[in-house]
Amino acid sequence: MNAIISILPIVLLFVLMLGFKVQSWLSALITFVATAALALWGAPAMGIIPGQLAGESVASVVWWATAEGILKAVFPILLIILMAIYSYNILVASKAIEVIKDRFTSFTDDKGVLVLMMVWGFGGLLEGMAGFGTAVAIPAAILIGLGFKPMFSALVALLGNTVATGFGAVGVPVTTLCNEINPGGVASAQTVCEVSTFAVLQLAPLFLLIPFVILTLTDRKAWLRNIILSVWVGGVSLGVQLLCATFLGAETPAIVGSIAAIAAIIIYARVFVPKKKDSAPRRSYTWGETFRAWSVYIFILVLILATGALCPPVNGFLKSNLLTQLPLPVIGSTFKFGWISNAALWLFVGSVAGGLTQGLGWRQLVNVLASTIVNLRFTAITIISLIALASVMNYSGMIGAIAAGLVAVSGSFYPLFAPLIGAIGTFVTGSDTSSNILFGKLQANVAHQLGMTGQGSYLGFSGSQSDWLAAANTTGATGGKMISPQSIAIATAACDMKGADDTILRRAIPYALVYILLGGLMVYFSV
Repeated sequence: MNAIISILPIVLLFVLMLGFKVQSWLSALITFVATAALALWGAPAMGIIPGQLAGESVASVVWWATAEGILKAVFPILLIILMAIYSYNILVASKAIEVIKDRFTSFTDDKGVLVLMMVWGFGGLLEGMAGFGTAVAIPAAILIGLGFKPMFSALVALLGNTVATGFGAVGVPVTTLCNEINPGGVASAQTVCEVSTFAVLQLAPLFLLIPFVILTLTDRKAWLRNIILSVWVGGVSLGVQLLCATFLGAETPAIVGSIAAIAAIIIYARVFVPKKKDSAPRRSYTWGETFRAWSVYIFILVLILATGALCPPVNGFLKSNLLTQLPLPVIGSTFKFGWISNAALWLFVGSVAGGLTQGLGWRQLVNVLASTIVNLRFTAITIISLIALASVMNYSGMIGAIAAGLVAVSGSFYPLFAPLIGAIGTFVTGSDTSSNILFGKLQANVAHQLGMTGQGSYLGFSGSQSDWLAAANTTGATGGKMISPQSIAIATAACDMKGADDTILRRAIPYALVYILLGGLMVYFSV
């Protein structure tokens, strides 16, 4: 009964968004208010308040849990999201995005190679750098411009925007997940690397399967080419992402992995595909023009690598200086934020440097930043509400009650269904990050309920059993992204297919179900 009552806030969120079609920001805000009310009057009656907080005022617990949620939402999640999208908006303002598009579409006549380049290579890079719909909208729109049918363009863009989303927007989803499952609210670099590695391992078969599906949808007859190219490109993506996750953490797998995939596709095209025969002469770009077009992403990548785990002296200095530590009474937590060690700062610096290189003035850069902030106002409300909601649910004991209920129902089979939980979160909220906020602590609690508190070996990698189960949430969340109403709405808008949301959803559901099932099997049989 406690579990059923505790899950009511999540049910309310689903009903508001899916049943009544309430906008996500308003749904999240209403659900947060309902969660706070349930914590104030329901949790004490159910007797689920954690033991260490049993003597505290429930109102104080809810207040400080909310304060922690707001702080964690703004620093650094919203800052990273803001700067990631700002970097893309600079490319649009400087028109550098047109050069990038043209470079991608000028090297081959092979439709399969071109589609895979757009939705897997370029789409993955957009997801890694900016996320939040750019990886669906831009590749789909480019494919439409190249003569592909709208339904096809929408479907392959949604399929391509899956495995990379776990590390989208410079690793925000996985970093957020690690912070959610860490008792202190700030995960260590070791934990981030471990969870990142586990997420890549759980997604391993899908690195090969998704490119194959995309190629097959493009050309069903070229089955041998489809197998060879999907194994080659998927294998390169998998290997590079695994290396980045293991040694660098969550910021670079999608970015560097997508760059490697683009290189692998170009190599394949150069070796096996005849040169493109243009019916009309195309503009050629100098190295200087190409560098300027890519300068935003080049500067960001260099800065992230130079300040990350790859350079221990720099990384150590940044993490130990200009660090804010704010004790949060009652709940016994401490909020920590590094002003010069967070990715948002380097996203901003790289974006500004790239914008100046592309010819934008300071006034234009400020205007782009202002418009980006205004456009993200509802996203900010959504993220803040969801993180505050998750924090209140955790400190009031609701997460623990739900975990106990899930263990009682599913028992030892729970790992099979763990990715489904993450997929449901993304389906409803449209965000891998939001799904990890909602269910990250739940997955960790279930792991403890199942006795998964020790070390294990997973496909040759050792690590925490609870981290393995927590990683399953983001594994499933990447599959839910494919059929999220928000993602589908972006696809329909990009492809000018108003009213076709239901049709696209029906086309995508079978692929999403197989995706989530494979993730569940990987999690279950590796426990």
